Amino acid sequence: MQNFSYAATHPHTCNKALYVAMALLFGTFGVHKFCAGRVWMGILYALFSWTGIPTVVGIIEGIFAAFKQTDSLGAIAV
Repeated sequence: MQNFSYAATHPHTCNKALYVAMALLFGTFGVHKFCAGRVWMGILYALFSWTGIPTVVGIIEGIFAAFKQTDSLGAIAV
């Protein structure tokens, strides 16, 4: 298997296990977005956390991320 890294071509990458755990546990506050380097999205999630919408979206994003292909370092492009 050839080594490859998403970091060279995608500006927003994060460790898959960390991203999935953050999305499922703390998706309400957008912690997984901060982990992926998407600060403004994280702020929006935190601002709207009282509505419950970021909770549902965070769970969905965590499930989708669990099935994404990783690079040789275990990172995914988000």
